[in-house]
Amino acid sequence: MKTQTVNIQGMTCGHCVMSVKKELSKIDGLTFNNVKIGLAEVVVDESKVTDQQLQHAVEEAGYSVVSIQ
Repeated sequence: MKTQTVNIQGMTCGHCVMSVKKELSKIDGLTFNNVKIGLAEVVVDESKVTDQQLQHAVEEAGYSVVSIQ
């Protein structure tokens, strides 16, 4: 398991946070520690979750990934 920080552009409110949480929760092998405006801290099973999946989930919610660390 690995903790990653996803920096997100375009989030401005609580609704944005809920949208990102909803999309991230669809990924098997991922749990989130914290999601707030501009940032998601997630714990991923590296054998199941790729950076591309994280980026896709954020984009599905309507936002852009700045970086994943």
